[in-house]
Amino acid sequence: MTAVTDEDNGKGTGTGKSDGGRSGRKGGRWDDGLIARRAAAAETHEAGEPVPGTSDEDDPEPQVEAYVPSGGPLPPRLDALRELVGLSRARLDRDTLAEAGRVLDEAAARRRLSARHTVIAVAGATGSGKSTLFNALAGAPISDTGLRRPTTAQPIACSWTDGAAGLLDRLAVPGRLRRRPHPGPTASDEALQGLVLVDLPDHDSAAVEHRDQVDRVLALVDAVIWVVDPEKYADAALHERYLRPLAGHAEVTFVVLNQTDRLPGEAADLVLDDLRRLLDEDGIALGEHGEPGATVMSLSALTGDGVPELREMVGRFVQDRTAATRRLSADVDAAAARLRPVYVAEGRPGLGELAREEFTDRLAEAVGAAAAGQAAEREWRRNAGRACGTPWLRLWRWYENRGLPGSLDRMGQALTPPEEELTARQRVEQAVRIVADDAADGLPGPWAQAVRESAYNGAKGLSEALDELAVRAGAPGAAGRSGGTAGAQGISGTPLGGRAARPPRPKWWPAAVLAQVSMTLLQIFGGLWLVGQIIGVLEPGLVTPALVMLAGVVGGPLVEWSCAAAIRGPARRYGQDAERRLRDAAAGCGRARVLDPVAAELVRYREVRERYVTVTEFSTTGR
Repeated sequence: MTAVTDEDNGKGTGTGKSDGGRSGRKGGRWDDGLIARRAAAAETHEAGEPVPGTSDEDDPEPQVEAYVPSGGPLPPRLDALRELVGLSRARLDRDTLAEAGRVLDEAAARRRLSARHTVIAVAGATGSGKSTLFNALAGAPISDTGLRRPTTAQPIACSWTDGAAGLLDRLAVPGRLRRRPHPGPTASDEALQGLVLVDLPDHDSAAVEHRDQVDRVLALVDAVIWVVDPEKYADAALHERYLRPLAGHAEVTFVVLNQTDRLPGEAADLVLDDLRRLLDEDGIALGEHGEPGATVMSLSALTGDGVPELREMVGRFVQDRTAATRRLSADVDAAAARLRPVYVAEGRPGLGELAREEFTDRLAEAVGAAAAGQAAEREWRRNAGRACGTPWLRLWRWYENRGLPGSLDRMGQALTPPEEELTARQRVEQAVRIVADDAADGLPGPWAQAVRESAYNGAKGLSEALDELAVRAGAPGAAGRSGGTAGAQGISGTPLGGRAARPPRPKWWPAAVLAQVSMTLLQIFGGLWLVGQIIGVLEPGLVTPALVMLAGVVGGPLVEWSCAAAIRGPARRYGQDAERRLRDAAAGCGRARVLDPVAAELVRYREVRERYVTVTEFSTTGR
């Protein structure tokens, strides 16, 4: 697979425009209309030497560059960062994701361009001698030097090989400011083949547009050579604005102490040691003893002392062909560090089984599941009492209850005054709030807010839904629960209509009813027999009718007591079943409306957390 550079499309020329197809090949050479320069280029090409002072775009032959795929951990990290941004747009604001988006855009733009070129910027303060060092590395007075400040007004580029036009277009370096190194050992140095050196304006220039250009270009180059002098190497503006924020880019950073010729004796070593101390305080790792980090050295660009050593280091750095990847990896590290507060949670947030059970318990309490179960058990007992109880006892109970006020339930148990306990609606709201806080505990701010919002949105209409479930569940007492929960108004405040289903009767109930009827008939028969003897209608004989009546009187309560003992277990089970049905219904409603949306938000957070871990997995700053 090949990628055609910008020269093939007519871009990056001195005019910045193509010839519209009017140019062509003559004698095997590309005719671009620049006759004089082409003639000079042809002559030097035959002589095997480049033309000094000409720009990269004036080369007579179009450049076709082999595409070099970038492997290693960077592509999966970029993919994970892209997915991370995509998954987070609905939860995080645009400003939070702006830096990550910029890194992705710049990484895509850089990876589309030449992989065999390394763009290094030479940056420094006013009077630090960076232009002098730039010229020393290029072997020609390309960048102006002098006492006038600021001397460098626009970025100037020097490219050792062809095919860098796309990179320089990205840096917005004008065609008239693109140069080639001076013919000689510097230009022919194999180690520097692929180097694109850019001289920047002063970062402390009085002209705002100069500082803006420095900031723009520094965000795009592969590496930086910071040039400092003995007077301003500790300048706070340099350290606070550039070196400290770019501490994670240590592997693509050179810090050069220039003008050592002005320092007497061992002063250069002392200043260099102090410079290392300041860089260490800035958090910049120093590449010493074989460790990865920034290169720190001293030299004199004016006298040439130390320049060959710097050129050798830069040559090894360029030939390594990893500067662009290191720079992009450091950019991803910086973006990930900024995003850490919105992705990294404290502890292990989520919904555990205990939190889910407590939520279900609170909903069951709010809907009155326990009271409904007790009412169901009482309803079973009442039905048994009606069927198996003696008629005289039932008549007595009716007489006792006939004058009771409506504020008492059918068993005579007073309802708890509403002001003494929380209302059912408040219980529901409290249950939702507690489970939302439990789920959001430890989450970063935006995700905790999203979890709470999903819970509160799902809780809208939950009280009404629980009321409907209570009615559909057919819980006894649904039209008027006791225990200070819903009451006759229900959770939502609306009246609960409908009747509870009558409890089923066991198969032995008819036999018990028949026995109770028999006992009642015996009482009546014995009583009538005795009355008949007393009034003289029947022959005297009190023993037999008295025994018959006594059997009915004793047998009736005995049958009722036996039925009460027999129904105790079934009544309890019936009440528990009613409570379980209502509890399960409330739990299902709460799960569908609250727990499932909360769980979905937690799953979404875990997804972005996994992407974030992938982004930071091969972080260069954590080594």
